[in-house]
Amino acid sequence: MTRPWDDPEYVRYTLWFVYACIIYSIIGFSWGALMGGITEFRHFVDHRLHGELIVRAHTHINLLGWVEMAIFAAVYYIVPRLVRRPIHSVPLVKVHFWIHNVGLLGMVVFFTTAGILGGTASLTLSPEEIEPIVQPWLALVGISGGLVLLANLIWAYNIFRTCRGRREEVAP
Repeated sequence: MTRPWDDPEYVRYTLWFVYACIIYSIIGFSWGALMGGITEFRHFVDHRLHGELIVRAHTHINLLGWVEMAIFAAVYYIVPRLVRRPIHSVPLVKVHFWIHNVGLLGMVVFFTTAGILGGTASLTLSPEEIEPIVQPWLALVGISGGLVLLANLIWAYNIFRTCRGRREEVAP
C-alpha cells in the first residue's frame, strides 16, 4: 500500500497549504493592526461610502486565507492516515490549491479596489454616481468567490472519495 507521506507531490502541496496559511495570517493580522492603529485608515474604512469593503477584504484574507488553508492542510494530512489509504487524487489537490488561491486573491484585490474607489469618490460624488464605479469590481468579487467555491467543492469531493474508499480492517 502506498502511504500518503511517500508521495513527494502530495507532501509538497500539503505543505504549500501550510505555507499559504502562514503568509495569509501575517498579511491579515498586519492589515487589521493597520486598520486599527492608523486613525486616517480607520476613519476611511468606518465613515466613507463603501469603505467597509476594505474590511470585507481583510475578513476574507483571514477566513479563506489563514483559517481555511490551515484546515485544508490539516485535513489533507489527517484523512489519509485515518482511512489508511492515499488521497483519492493528487492532481485534484494541486487544482484545489491554485484555484483557491487565485479566487481568494481576486476577492481581496477586488474588494479593496471597490472600497478605495467608492470611498474616495464619496468625497465628491453622490451614492447614485458612485454605484456604477463600484459595481464592476463587485462583479469581479463574485466571479472570484465562485472560484473559491469551486475549489472548496473539489476539496470536498477529493476528501469524500478518499474516505469512501476506506479499507476496513479485518477482525481477527
